[in-house]
Amino acid sequence: MDSTAQRAPRPTGRTVAYDPSIPAPPLHVRAAAVLEAGWTGTSTVPSRGLYPHQWSWDSAFIAIGLRHVSPLRAQTELETLLAAQWADGRIPHIVFNPSVPLDAYFPSPDFWRSSAAGRAAGAPRTVQTSGIVQPPVHALAAWLVHLADPGLSRARGFLTRAYPRLAAWHRYLLHRRDLGGGGLVSVVHPWEQGMDNSPCWDRPLSRVTPAPARSFRRADLDHGSPEDRPTDLDYGRYVRLATDYRDRGYADGPGDFAVEDPAFNALLIASEYALARIARELGAAAPARQHRAERLTDALVERLWEPSAGMFLCRDVRAGELIPERCVSGLVPLLLPDLPRDLAATLVRTVCGPHFGLGGTTRLVPSYDLLGDAFDPHRYWRGPAWFNTNWLLERGLRLHGERGRADALRRGILHTAGASDFAEYVDPYTGQACGATGFGWTAALTLDLLHDRPAWDKDGVTAIKGEVRG
Repeated sequence: MDSTAQRAPRPTGRTVAYDPSIPAPPLHVRAAAVLEAGWTGTSTVPSRGLYPHQWSWDSAFIAIGLRHVSPLRAQTELETLLAAQWADGRIPHIVFNPSVPLDAYFPSPDFWRSSAAGRAAGAPRTVQTSGIVQPPVHALAAWLVHLADPGLSRARGFLTRAYPRLAAWHRYLLHRRDLGGGGLVSVVHPWEQGMDNSPCWDRPLSRVTPAPARSFRRADLDHGSPEDRPTDLDYGRYVRLATDYRDRGYADGPGDFAVEDPAFNALLIASEYALARIARELGAAAPARQHRAERLTDALVERLWEPSAGMFLCRDVRAGELIPERCVSGLVPLLLPDLPRDLAATLVRTVCGPHFGLGGTTRLVPSYDLLGDAFDPHRYWRGPAWFNTNWLLERGLRLHGERGRADALRRGILHTAGASDFAEYVDPYTGQACGATGFGWTAALTLDLLHDRPAWDKDGVTAIKGEVRG
């Protein structure tokens, strides 16, 4: 028989007694396909329908996964984001794709008006962006991407070009956003922290008069259930805060909302360690960044650690007090190498205890206290489990010697990612998919965990510290 001959089509209308299904592609193939589907040629969208532009911390996490598929694409991902940096150093939380219709996402470029309203802050003229920021994962991502193919990175001058932009980004945060005067960075909008709808924001948001519902249209409800998304009241407050910030030319200062968040600051510290390693790679002085990371860790413990909660809490800068809500943000500092040993042990007990249930009642660590009054297993950041925060906690557990718990969490992340079709977030008890599926950072961090080398021990903050000191 001619080996090129096509098999005849199966006759219709007949019962097939045996027809084994085609095996599902391996998990890494499925994850890579998600990233390929979201690739625009210069960056990766988190979700074609729900999030059709480039998001700041999404791209950092996506680059961490992309480095295992294409180091060049991972470098390009970060370079595209850094090219939209403002002259004052901020990296905007959205870089808008001009080919996407304005009504596909709100707030759209005509809301932010970055090139006009942000002129005094140095917003770029050639690309439209938002005016707020997101957590600074970027230097850590840049270092890990470099390590994926150091030869390519050096040949392209990747770190040489990225380093001054990343340094300016950190200067902006440390100099313009220390609104509490204690050395930590404040966020001025819930969207900046990335955990948009967290119950941690309820108290400071209560001071904000919401924008009228008729003044905006929520595009997110076209792609998700209202029961899974922020309420109209909260969204009105988000819009009011963003409008006020825009109307004062994106000038930083203590407005109605200013919060010191433990995860945001912990990621800045981890990225300071990464910048120290990048500086050493480029032949520049590194100890100052090492010492800054250590001072920031001290400030984090002094200002945000709450012994009675067994974890870090957010600080409402305007009210001058800690916010008594246990959210996953307060566990993320576990990824820091200089965290006092007793605090790290307490965080492990908290994450495995009744408030978060890891290894007991939950498949993945929820975004909010299981016993909290505001807990909802499906509503955006008010209880569901997210893959990026669980990836950070897996890294932290491994860093602090909790290898068994880290291995179990890794298995849980990989199983749930595959079973949920790489969902945006999931019910922490059942793993049921919520939000979008085929989500960018879920696929990317799946790839990173599947690579299955001791990445955090070799490439992460421990090695950054050790090499700088050596």
